[in-house]
Amino acid sequence: MPTESTVSTYLLQRLKELGVNHLFGVPGDYVLDFLDQVIESPLAWVGTCNELNAGYAADGYARLNGLGGAVVTYGVGGFSILNAVAGAFAEMVPLVLISGAPPTGRRKAGALVHHLVADYNRQLEIFQKVTVDAALLDNPETAPALIDRLLATCISRKLPVYLELPADMARAACLPPSAPLLPAARSSAPDSLKACADAAAALLNRAVNPAILAGIEVSRFGLGPALLQLVEQAELPFATMLSSKSVLPELHPQFIGLYQGGWSRPAVQQQIESADCLLSLGAWMTDLDTGIFSIHIDPQRVIEVGRDAVRIGDRQYPDILPGDLIRELVPRLRPRSYLELHPGEPRAACGAFVPDTATALTAARMYEAIHGFLDDSMILLAEPGDAFCAAPEFTIEEAERFIVQSFYSSIGYCTPAALGARLARPGRRPVVMTGDGAFQMTAQEVSTLVRLQIPAVVLVINNDGYLVERMLHEDGPYNDIRMWRYAALPELFNAGSGGLGIRVTTEGELHAALQTAAAAPDKLVLIEMCVQKLDCSAGLRRLGATMRKG
Repeated sequence: MPTESTVSTYLLQRLKELGVNHLFGVPGDYVLDFLDQVIESPLAWVGTCNELNAGYAADGYARLNGLGGAVVTYGVGGFSILNAVAGAFAEMVPLVLISGAPPTGRRKAGALVHHLVADYNRQLEIFQKVTVDAALLDNPETAPALIDRLLATCISRKLPVYLELPADMARAACLPPSAPLLPAARSSAPDSLKACADAAAALLNRAVNPAILAGIEVSRFGLGPALLQLVEQAELPFATMLSSKSVLPELHPQFIGLYQGGWSRPAVQQQIESADCLLSLGAWMTDLDTGIFSIHIDPQRVIEVGRDAVRIGDRQYPDILPGDLIRELVPRLRPRSYLELHPGEPRAACGAFVPDTATALTAARMYEAIHGFLDDSMILLAEPGDAFCAAPEFTIEEAERFIVQSFYSSIGYCTPAALGARLARPGRRPVVMTGDGAFQMTAQEVSTLVRLQIPAVVLVINNDGYLVERMLHEDGPYNDIRMWRYAALPELFNAGSGGLGIRVTTEGELHAALQTAAAAPDKLVLIEMCVQKLDCSAGLRRLGATMRKG
């Protein structure tokens, strides 16, 4: 351990210990002393075009890395990134936000400094509403303990935290770490765990057609491998939801499909809703995960596993962690054979896309071509809108190859998140599937992808405006946007030989463009896919029809 430390180096060392290798953000005068020490540290600085994009990038990074971090200046930077932090809070993403702040002397004097909003406590108070913990590091004697508390909470609760660092505290001397930071190990109450595992195993073993519904918290708490072991030990069929898609490999013979209530494929809906025992793990019954609440599941037949408690029928079992329950269930469940219990309708593999070369591109054929293009080396990021309505029909063969913000649903998320995804998984190629309206929100981050030589494939669906809003409500001029020459953006951002843009209007042109992208794995490729104004996936048409019913 080092013999000397500053508040900044202490924080940076702790982040490195916890696996953070990159920090995303935008410089500003209140945070420059901290950034100087970031540059001198083992962590890489990733400057983004604005603070909101930094937050989205850190969110994408955290989903795959287990922890992400962003750095902004006070006021203008903090409030710019607020939406991204709110999204991380809503979707249980462990993100550390570090904001510079005016020096402590100015704060004590109540000076009217630039970037100040109302008073010196306002930014901290606002972030307290969208984080699990927040602290002002205004004392080098107490800063180490506060840093350790917030980081441990972020890791254990899988929620964002906020650290406000006054400019004069960045180089303030403090005690160095005395030992590695080990977040407190949580464990289940032994008696409650045993009783719950016995009861759950008895129900599952007696059931004739049990099933598993793997929800978002399986992903957030890294329980995929343990759950896969349970699936294979007991030969239990499983389904996922939009928010948890790809938490387990979708080529697995026991994968039923994606469950969205009445929006599901009929065979998927029938097998989940008719299961005589449904093991529901970390599932959130949100509007989009349930087909706007069109589920018909008898709660008396559900083993509902939450993040710290389990409900079986009318009985609650407190103080139980889902990972502990999974481990206790594995030896208790009787092995079955695949012939005895399996998906009612195995998911068909995606065939090769055969274009009708001169035919104008339609949404249905566009998605069919994209589906055929994807492979295990890629991570698909599906933007809120038509993209994430179409994505349920894609087969994502291996685990952790899909990112979606389906609950908070902030359009513009995916392009910056691709930056974080690639840095968290250097061997995976990010593929962004986004509408033109969403893309215009954060398009400038293509510049950062180019600068860092990240070979993303950016698929921009050019349907001339906010299609999802057109389908949810009677159309109006508020859904119109300026038509951009999207395919020209790589050249605009000086991509040179490191990137190219392609505009396509026919099936043949899209097929050729995707082949070009596949043949250039080291380049950024932006494909502008032009379809008719109201042409969309079956999933979006279904969403629109459901929402209009109220």
